[in-house]
Amino acid sequence: MSDNESYDRKTRRLRLLSEALESGRLAPVKRMLDTLTPGEIARVLESLRPDRRRVVWGLVDPEDDGEVLVHVADEVREGLLAEMDNEELFSALNSLDIDDLADLVEDLPQQLIEELLRGMDREHRDRLEQVLSYPEDSAGRLMNTDVVTVRADVAVDVVLRFLRMRGELPEHTDHLFVVNRNGRYIGRVSLTALLTSAPERTIAEVVDDSQPGIRATTTLDQVAEEFENHRYVSAPVVDADNRLVGRITVDDVIDLVRDRAEHDLMSMAGLNEDEDMFAPIAAASKRRAVWLGINLLTAFLAAWVIGKFQATLEQIVALAVLMPVVASMGGVAGTQTLTLIVRGIALGQVSWNNARDLLTREMAIGALNGMLWAVVVALVAWAWFGDWRIAVVIAAAIIINLLAAAFSGVLIPLLLKRFAVDPALAGGVVLTTVTDVVGFLAFLGLGTLFLL
Repeated sequence: MSDNESYDRKTRRLRLLSEALESGRLAPVKRMLDTLTPGEIARVLESLRPDRRRVVWGLVDPEDDGEVLVHVADEVREGLLAEMDNEELFSALNSLDIDDLADLVEDLPQQLIEELLRGMDREHRDRLEQVLSYPEDSAGRLMNTDVVTVRADVAVDVVLRFLRMRGELPEHTDHLFVVNRNGRYIGRVSLTALLTSAPERTIAEVVDDSQPGIRATTTLDQVAEEFENHRYVSAPVVDADNRLVGRITVDDVIDLVRDRAEHDLMSMAGLNEDEDMFAPIAAASKRRAVWLGINLLTAFLAAWVIGKFQATLEQIVALAVLMPVVASMGGVAGTQTLTLIVRGIALGQVSWNNARDLLTREMAIGALNGMLWAVVVALVAWAWFGDWRIAVVIAAAIIINLLAAAFSGVLIPLLLKRFAVDPALAGGVVLTTVTDVVGFLAFLGLGTLFLL
């Protein structure tokens, strides 16, 4: 299905849902919800204003409540949780896997958490507490403790009988994990190998020990990179002593990658990916006001630079007309470089180790593009105002600003990363300030020197 077809299908679904809610016909809404996955229901709920969201939430199958809560954005989840009593919440949460439950626990009332823990058997409670003991941005928090393990000295035939007696396997099980008597991870054996190996062979003879376990303290970005590089469907998670403590599956990594992409996209506008589209106007305005205020400060800085050349602008009006061209060209070029570097940082491809090579490359690109477009803009300015000196000034200013944009686009995100500031969040604001100030300073400064 193409992107356009998918978009059309989703918008049609939302339109039909809205029409049914407007008319008060809830039966069609219920039938539609019953055909959707929990993830799709979550997207629908996020698309509705709060009053309609409450109605639709009441129609969701209680068996899906827990999964839907896992998939919705944090702010939307808070509203849905407020609509549920403790009994409904307890029922919804009991159906979740340990890793999904760990994601929700911090959003729950303390009284409900205590009740939930008391209602669990000791094994499940210990597993949940184990997952919660790891840092939020780590493999330990993403892992599921539901794993199937076998010993190396067991025959293939015995393992197959064990699997038949078990009756079912956890989702996305493509390998069984092999451990020793102390629970330390040895390797993995694929279901294919089990089915095609001679029954009398031992697991030790068919085990694949080429895949090391992922440390529970590994960051989520590194986990995503491991899955991408090795095309894992599932991967073992081990503690500091190499004891198997859980596994991570590809569906969780897909959710992780999507969340990271949403975070980067929203951060570039100073927004939060967990923000409710229909959040109260006052709260949304307050959040956005912070970045508008920061942008205002940077705008005043650019205006201050322009003010220093007020006398020049009063005498040569053409400079005021052409001034936005220089800033705009620098802003676009800088954004291109910034986006490339931020992406590289997120993928682990960019660091201070290769910063010099990247800087040289981007500066060369800036110089080439600067000279190309400087000639074009200079010819337009000359034809427009009939003064070759203005043409030369704007050409030089464009080259200078594109070089500054390339330089800033590489170094700003690296510096922000070093100071533990999200480059996707703050990089655009800082870069725009640099290209505006340098562009105005270069253009108006050169104009003052050569035109007065």
